[in-house]
Amino acid sequence: MKLIGNFIWFVFGGFLASLLWLLLGFLLSITIIGLPFGMQCFKFSKLVLFPFGQDVLSDFSKHPIINIIWAILVGWEMALGYLSIALIYAISLIGIPFAIQWIKLAVLALFPFGAKIR
Repeated sequence: MKLIGNFIWFVFGGFLASLLWLLLGFLLSITIIGLPFGMQCFKFSKLVLFPFGQDVLSDFSKHPIINIIWAILVGWEMALGYLSIALIYAISLIGIPFAIQWIKLAVLALFPFGAKIR
């Protein structure tokens, strides 16, 4: 299931989404202030490329201040968007595995600093 799910995800938007996250990461990494945010974009790029079979372990206590700043500025909008997409996918039985992957992205979108992807 992991191989088939990753293939379908990759073909139907995973590659393009990963490229966009990668481009945003490079743009943010140009400045010293944007470098930590660029590194988080690289995490998103990695997870969006092949999300099946990977787990997101969020550790809010490692960087609480920057996680709060991220959550206020962009995190809550991204998490809400990803949860909305997950809800749409969860309507059908076939879309449930994809909804679970969107929920992984929502967790990472809310508090990405200190999170590990394995």
